[in-house]
Amino acid sequence: MAGSKLLSVAPMMDVTDVQFRHLARLLSRHTWLYTEMVVDQTIRHNPVTDRFLWYPPEQHPIACQLGGSNPSTLREAAQIVAQYGYDEVNLNCGCPSDRVAGAGCFGAALMLQPEAVANCMAALREATDVAVTVKCRLGVDQADSYEELCNFIKIVSEGSDVRHFIIHARKCLLKGLSPHQNRTIPPLRYGWIHALIRDFPDLEFSLNGGVKTCEDVRSILDYRSPEGRGVRSVMVGRAAYDNPWNMLGKADTMIFGAESNPAANRRQVMRSLHDVHGT
Repeated sequence: MAGSKLLSVAPMMDVTDVQFRHLARLLSRHTWLYTEMVVDQTIRHNPVTDRFLWYPPEQHPIACQLGGSNPSTLREAAQIVAQYGYDEVNLNCGCPSDRVAGAGCFGAALMLQPEAVANCMAALREATDVAVTVKCRLGVDQADSYEELCNFIKIVSEGSDVRHFIIHARKCLLKGLSPHQNRTIPPLRYGWIHALIRDFPDLEFSLNGGVKTCEDVRSILDYRSPEGRGVRSVMVGRAAYDNPWNMLGKADTMIFGAESNPAANRRQVMRSLHDVHGT
C-alpha cells in the first residue's frame, strides 16, 4: 500500500547518489531510497554538507545511511543529518569492503561488537526524531551461528531504541573475499530471517540479498509463517542498478497497490532525463 515501507533500494557506494535516486524516483514514487553510506567524520569536518546530504524533496521517502563506530561522533553527525529532513537514519553494520571494515572499525566488523552498536544506536536515537535502523549481515567470519546472530539482535535492540533490522541474508568474510564475492559466494539463508521474525516478535525485519525481480519481492512479501507473520519489507541492491526498469518500473502497482506507475515506458523515462540534464 502507498505510504508503507514495503520495498527499498539499498545504499550502495558509488551508486545511490542523488542522480541515481532521481532515476529511481522517475520509476517509482513509493519505493524507499537510501543514500550512499556517509561517514560521520566526513559530515562533522566538511563545511559543505550539502555535497553529501542535499536531495530534492521529491526523493522522499528517503533514508540516510551513516558509517561510524563512535557514539559521540555519530550523534553529532546525526544532528546535522536531522536538519535535512530524512525519513530514517540507518547505521552500516553490513558492508564488507576493505575501505569500510578496515578504517575505524565500521561496516560488517561492527557485528563483532554488539554492545558498541547498541551504544551507537542509542546515540543516533538521541539525535533525531525519525526511525533509526541497522543494516547488517547474518554473521561475520567465524562468528556465523544463528545463536550469535540472535545475541547481536538481542543486545542491540535491548540497549537502544532499534525496532527494525535490515538483514542481508548472507554472512560475510572480511578477509579472502572481495565485496562482489561477498554478495554472491556465501549462501543465502532466508530461513534465518524468518526464524528471527519468530524469535523476536516485537521487532521488525527486512530481507536483503539475492532478490532479482519485482515478482521476487511480491513473493517474499506475501509469505506468512504459521503465526501469520512475515518480513516488514524487501531491500534490493544491484538488481535495481543493473536493470532499474525491470526492478522498479512496475513496483508502485505490483508492490504498493497504486493505480498506475509513474512511467508508462522507457521512452518516457529517457525524455524526463533529457529534460533535466539536456543531453
